[in-house]
Amino acid sequence: MRQQQTPFQAAEILLLSLAHFVHDVYSSFLAPLLPLLIEKLSMSLTEAGFLSAVMQLPALLNPFIGQLADRVSLRYFVILAPMLTAVPMSLIGLAPSYGVLLILLFIAGISIAMFHVPAPVMIARMAGAKTGRGMSFFMTGGELARTVGPLTAVALVALMGLEGFWPVMVVGIAASGILYRRFRGVNLAFHNSRRQTSLAATFADMRHILLPLTVILLARSFMHGSMTAFLPVFIQSQTGDIWQGGVALTLFEVAGVAGVLLAGSFSDYLGRRRMLFISLVGAPLSVLLFVYSGDWLRFLALLSCGFMLLSTTPVMLALVQEHAGDSPAAANGIFMMIAFLARSSVVVLIGLIADRSGLQTAYLVSAAAGLVGIPFILLLPGRVQS
Repeated sequence: MRQQQTPFQAAEILLLSLAHFVHDVYSSFLAPLLPLLIEKLSMSLTEAGFLSAVMQLPALLNPFIGQLADRVSLRYFVILAPMLTAVPMSLIGLAPSYGVLLILLFIAGISIAMFHVPAPVMIARMAGAKTGRGMSFFMTGGELARTVGPLTAVALVALMGLEGFWPVMVVGIAASGILYRRFRGVNLAFHNSRRQTSLAATFADMRHILLPLTVILLARSFMHGSMTAFLPVFIQSQTGDIWQGGVALTLFEVAGVAGVLLAGSFSDYLGRRRMLFISLVGAPLSVLLFVYSGDWLRFLALLSCGFMLLSTTPVMLALVQEHAGDSPAAANGIFMMIAFLARSSVVVLIGLIADRSGLQTAYLVSAAAGLVGIPFILLLPGRVQS
């Protein structure tokens, strides 16, 4: 494939990873600031929950954003996104009404989609034969942001107040400026932009990848959703200590950063299918060990689970890009929409199971569901030859 003839462009890939970090720090502001926004705007919990849904709603446009990125210069989608996310997310504390807050979050959601759909395509173009390593570097920026972002938001409000932290948008604007200087003259297109491939044709060409990955994503989402959405609640119910729940979630995310950083590179040497197999066998076993163990063994299981679960993302992104043909951004957009739908729907189902049968049962169901994805790894294609 053509991207495999390009040397690994480490400086450019690290710059995009840093931009990913800056961008995702801003996109993580909502959750930690939600209690203050609820108090300021006198929101109900239903209204508060709807904010996150509105912010994620543009993910449904991912395939169309990808299709557009395949026809025009995709670098400008990525260049502008840190600024376009930083501005509305820095202004949420100034929102005078619930309606204005919804508009700001919807704009940020569009920018988030604009960044995450084409950016992996740029990484694939610059990574050459080491697509997995490039995806690992890129995704590490996002995982670190999800760890640091909430702390950043709380610190900014503590120092400057909810309505006073808006100047922090300058960092995102500066990031877009740096990306513009570096990538404005770089043409990363490799196909004929005049050739228009429909989304249906893109899906048809990619169905041998996307259909197995859909099942794998659903299986992974059960485990990922239970560990991220309900981990502090589960730990608190077991220990009565809310601080242990926060520590557990931090450990899970830190282990995930390590998994994301290493898994893509490992998959370049071991193969994508083998790396996915290791992750999808190790993750359910880690969940079971987490549920049935205690003390230090439980936290070791938590670290293993974080490493295994989050390590699948760069591997799957690399797999999609290696087989995307003339529609790499559209293919990535379809994949990301599927991932969003799987994650959103499964978290609700896990909550229903937990309400009826308890969190421990929900974790056991999640581990069993995780095993379902393993046979579908065999349906994925093997190594792409250089």
